[in-house]
Amino acid sequence: MEIKLASSYGFCFGVKRAIKIAEKSHGSATYGPLIHNKDEINRLKEGFNVGLAENMSDTEAYNSIVIRTHGIPKEELSQLETEGKQISDATCPFVTTPQQIVEDMSSKGYTIVIFGDADHPEIKGVISYAKDLQDAFVVLDERELKSLPLKSKVAIVAQTTRKPTDFMKIVNKLILQTKEVRVFNTICNATFENQDAAASLAEEADVMIVIGGRNSSNTKQLYSICKNYCTDSHLIENEKELKPEWFNKKGLCGISAGASTPDWVVQNVINGIKTIL
Repeated sequence: MEIKLASSYGFCFGVKRAIKIAEKSHGSATYGPLIHNKDEINRLKEGFNVGLAENMSDTEAYNSIVIRTHGIPKEELSQLETEGKQISDATCPFVTTPQQIVEDMSSKGYTIVIFGDADHPEIKGVISYAKDLQDAFVVLDERELKSLPLKSKVAIVAQTTRKPTDFMKIVNKLILQTKEVRVFNTICNATFENQDAAASLAEEADVMIVIGGRNSSNTKQLYSICKNYCTDSHLIENEKELKPEWFNKKGLCGISAGASTPDWVVQNVINGIKTIL
């Protein structure tokens, strides 16, 4: 059986930047998981003494705090600053952009629409920058727009890891529903590239392995895309989850990985597959 990697996969620019920041922050703690990958978080803890503060009360034990790639709510960042914490901001620049757009456009009187998952930490951070939270809404489906009290002026941004086609459905609906729509495409280019590469490989693969955290939005998107083209697609976090029966009588095994998946985890999976074979 042949093993083939997608032409684009794994760590994106923002994650690489965050890892470098964390590695230089010995004795600090990340506020929330730095990225959605438990194996990499454990590596930072064991090799670089980087702890994890799950909430604001946990930060009390640390003088230095690293802000996770997904960002945090504006008020929580202000609180950390007020408490005199030494802050290393590892928020991905592609996440900072929608934060700034929401702050700017809401101050100009626009209703804010955010395409994404309201429970995702990135979106919790982005919406916190709205001037009036009563005039900011998070949606996952264009049908949700009908019941929202939208003004005549609307600005829309997207969670960085969402599908462009789904984003456009919401944009098109807004154009029909309101007088003025300001559209800001804040979906990350790395997301486009990884998704396109995964889809292309899944079309020819007999089995697809998608590697990444199960709580990672972009990894779940990759898995969903691969499943559309290759029914024998499997989402795993590491090589320990591989099952021999997945590879029986398969000719080509395709591999993709989410933006929070380090190369060493990918290589461990490849080695695991080779051991099975």
